[in-house]
Amino acid sequence: MMGNLEHRAAGSLVTACILFFCSAAMGHPGHEESLSTSSPGGQVADLDEAGGRVELNRASRLRMIDKVSADFKRPAEGGPMMAFTGLLAGGSPVSAPKPEIAEPFQQFNRVKTRWDDQFLYVESDSLPNHPMMKGITAWQQQVPLPQPYTGENAWRIPLNPVPAKTPAMIRGHFLRGAIALAVNGIPIFNPQNNRGEISQEIGELDEWGGHCGRGDDYHYHAAPLHLQSVVGKGKPVAYALDGYPIYGLTEPDGSPVGKLDECHGHTTNLGYHYHAATKYPYVMSGFHGEVVERGGQVDPQPRDNPVRPAMQPLRGATITGLKSIGKDRDELTYQIAGHNGYVRYALNANGSYTFEYETPQGQKQEQTYTRRDGKSGPPGNEDRKTPAVSAPADKSAAPGGVNPAKENTFTLHSSEVKDGGKLPQDFSGDGSGATLPLDWSGAPAGTTSYAIIMHHIPGPGDMKWYWILYNIPADVQSIPKNVKGVGTLGNNSVNRRVGYAPPHSKGPGAKTYILTVYALSAEPVLTAAPAQVDRETLLAAMKDRILASAELNVVYDRTGVIDAGGNTAQPRPGAADGPANDGPRGGAFHLISREAEEKLNLTAEQQRSFAALTLETEGKLHQILTPAQVQALREARPPRRD
Repeated sequence: MMGNLEHRAAGSLVTACILFFCSAAMGHPGHEESLSTSSPGGQVADLDEAGGRVELNRASRLRMIDKVSADFKRPAEGGPMMAFTGLLAGGSPVSAPKPEIAEPFQQFNRVKTRWDDQFLYVESDSLPNHPMMKGITAWQQQVPLPQPYTGENAWRIPLNPVPAKTPAMIRGHFLRGAIALAVNGIPIFNPQNNRGEISQEIGELDEWGGHCGRGDDYHYHAAPLHLQSVVGKGKPVAYALDGYPIYGLTEPDGSPVGKLDECHGHTTNLGYHYHAATKYPYVMSGFHGEVVERGGQVDPQPRDNPVRPAMQPLRGATITGLKSIGKDRDELTYQIAGHNGYVRYALNANGSYTFEYETPQGQKQEQTYTRRDGKSGPPGNEDRKTPAVSAPADKSAAPGGVNPAKENTFTLHSSEVKDGGKLPQDFSGDGSGATLPLDWSGAPAGTTSYAIIMHHIPGPGDMKWYWILYNIPADVQSIPKNVKGVGTLGNNSVNRRVGYAPPHSKGPGAKTYILTVYALSAEPVLTAAPAQVDRETLLAAMKDRILASAELNVVYDRTGVIDAGGNTAQPRPGAADGPANDGPRGGAFHLISREAEEKLNLTAEQQRSFAALTLETEGKLHQILTPAQVQALREARPPRRD
């Protein structure tokens, strides 16, 4: 908060500016002379005498404001800025005082705050001051790396929360991203993970209620009650993203907590607030205030910026510690059957990270990861990009998934698109929906089978897959466009049916889709029918058989298609990226019920045509009806039980 002197200066400045413009508008001469000696910075530039009688001209106003703003001391970092532009436009001056909710955040040296009249903005690197990771028994081989939650990618907390007409409950919802922000700048996710399991109850969390997500981003899944020792029991330990505070197990004055509502909160003389718990819901049960759920998370919110690919669970591992072993160098220790394994990682001068993996058997491997986009800052609206990685022949190194190797000679190509290039429309839902021709080379010795997965990561904790093809013989090193008769097809996340689902994002903007080919030491053993083989099932079946993997990133952007008038269906609120918003079963408009659609038993080609017809129909509706009429039509149709 600014000191008293700065407050008095700010007040004088505001008063001076208001009187100055009032006198000009009323045509009272003389006031402008007194104002020229009353600014907080000393004498102001002489005003235009001709403008002092009836109306000051615009140039004089600008000269005064330029002089005053130059003389007025700029507030220190973390404070508000005085806005003069509102006066020029006929508005009111903006001088947002330090909000009360900023105080607990400012007790942590890794956290920075700023604010305006609507939001508190919180910047952090998502690394707490307390130890991390110790005690985790269900580990996905992720480690805590700094995240760029700064600038436009900062967290924001509403300063004036608005009660929702209907609370948004979080059980089974908001399974991606954060629901709250701890006062030490660490995001708090839903107590359930993105599979719907309660993280605290299956060994995923450390002794402080946190772990790392797929982006190596540290976050909590339970309210960090240990922060009360820093901020005091009378202060919140977190703020929900709807703007309401989260207190500990007692009221701020130490009295027992009274009756709580369905959101695990209540209203007292302090206003509405939530209370944490030592069992489910751990944080809160729902949002009392207004929030927007889009893509399974509160929107908007910051995004992580991963440097490594998402790893796989390492079964039987227990994390025993994480410590610094040098400047920008850390070591995580885990145990399997009483033997120690290590992950050592260091930040390099060029922004890349070098990881050294040492298994409990003493085998060491090293991998350096560099972000494909060459950026170290926040990703904004870009899609998460996964660096290419190959796996070693050592199967004991990571039974949970793909491990890094020293060198990746296994590569994947397409004659239709280069790595990172634009996916031709023919291979999307806006075209024929064909599969890409692919070829690969450099497979390691011992390869007996290949598998292909095409996936997309809309945001942290989320995953969509569009193509699964496995049991590809070892002598096959290329597949043509619209391949048939090679390997076994699995399902896709669009409609859960066997076959390829072409990318068909509803919104504009570039989306990245990742094709991965796996070289396997043996065919995966699967007891499930192909219709039940999803990405996770196949990865689990391949876990001990992956010798190497190679990736091809393709980018598709529907902006031109939408602007050109093709498939102009508008996204419904909360619609996530996917072909026709998850095909004919999803989407904002439906031609027929889901039950009727299933009775048709459509072929893959018919599904694509049906989805196109659905989009075309909705596009025409938007051409002849108003948005309100379209919404009324949607609401009038019976809901689909998807």
